[in-house]
Amino acid sequence: MKFQHLLFYLIIIISASSCIGDDIVFDTIDPEVRIMNPVDTIGLGETYQFKFDYFNNVGQQVSDQAGVWTSSNPDIISIDANGLATAIQVGNSEIQVETEADGFTITDTYIVAVGENTVVTVQERSGSIRTTSSYALEGDFTLSESESGIELSFENNYNASTALPGLYVYLTNNPNTTSGALEIGRVETFSGIHTYQIENAGVNDYSHVLYFCKPFNVKVGDGQIQ
Repeated sequence: MKFQHLLFYLIIIISASSCIGDDIVFDTIDPEVRIMNPVDTIGLGETYQFKFDYFNNVGQQVSDQAGVWTSSNPDIISIDANGLATAIQVGNSEIQVETEADGFTITDTYIVAVGENTVVTVQERSGSIRTTSSYALEGDFTLSESESGIELSFENNYNASTALPGLYVYLTNNPNTTSGALEIGRVETFSGIHTYQIENAGVNDYSHVLYFCKPFNVKVGDGQIQ
C-alpha cells in the first residue's frame, strides 16, 4: 500500500515537472510606481491632472500611497503636490513621481511637451513572450486601448506547444503567480496571429503577460509589457 501511494505521488510530480524548467520561482518582485495616465502634449496655458499607482513587492496595488511630483523644467511645466500640471511655455519637461515604501525609493518618469493643444494619443505597449519551461512558447505581442477596454494582439511569430496541459493566459503585475492576476482565458490558438478583447481594463494596469498550466498551477512563460 505504501508503495502504491509513493508511485501515485511520483506520477503527480513528474506530470507537473513536465511544465517547468530548472529555475526556482519566488513570489516577491521589485515594487513599482507607475504613472497611469501619461499625456504627449499639454496645451499652452492649460492644466492636466496626472495620476499614479503603487504596486508592492507582490504586485498588489496599494491605495492612498503618498507620492512627490516634480518637473525637470518648472518654467515650462509646473506641477503641484497633487500631480496637477500647468503648461507655462512651449517646450519639453520630464514629469517624475517618487514614493517611498517597503524600504525602497521608487520613481517613474515621462517626457511631456507643451504645444497649442492638449494631445492624448491612443496608448500602445508591446513585448515578447519567453518560455520558462521545456516546451515552445514565444512570440511578440501588442497591448492597446479599445472602445470597451484593451486589446491583446499576438503577431505571426507566436508559437505555443499544444502539449502544454491546461494552458491559460493572464495579465498581471507579478509574473511569478496567478494570485491577483486577471485571467484572460484558456489558450485555444497555438500559432500565428490572434487577439484577446479585455473589457474594463486599462493599458497601463498591468506589467506582464503570463502563461500557466492551470491544472498544476505551474508557470510556463511570461512577457514584460514595455
